[in-house]
Amino acid sequence: MERAGAARDLVLGYVRALNAIDEAMRVAIPSLERLADVLHQARSRRISRSGHIGTYSYTVHGDGCRFVSDNGTEVDVDFEADGSEVFDLWRLRWYGLSLPDPLVVTDEDLRSAMRSLQPLLAEVRPGWFSVAS
Repeated sequence: MERAGAARDLVLGYVRALNAIDEAMRVAIPSLERLADVLHQARSRRISRSGHIGTYSYTVHGDGCRFVSDNGTEVDVDFEADGSEVFDLWRLRWYGLSLPDPLVVTDEDLRSAMRSLQPLLAEVRPGWFSVAS
């Protein structure tokens, strides 16, 4: 697979994984209206700052959360003040390296993939992206 195609597939895989995590967390914690509510739940001590829910372990950090699936795939995401999910190239690279068949991509290839996926993705601030609403 060409490098640009691999980077594009990695970004799309990250988005799919993030959607699957959102769904699994909201099933496990019915009071969640959106994934970002995990931060509020942890800060108000309704859930632990780290733990295991369904097929994911999670660790709340700063403005985000790191999720690890049973197969070791890691999805780290931050949340904007409005609750939107945001990610940067570092988080995408880390996701690729954690896959069962690790995928190494360059920043240049990731940037190109991000551009090719607009308007699906939006750059919310320099170097940070979100799935467009």
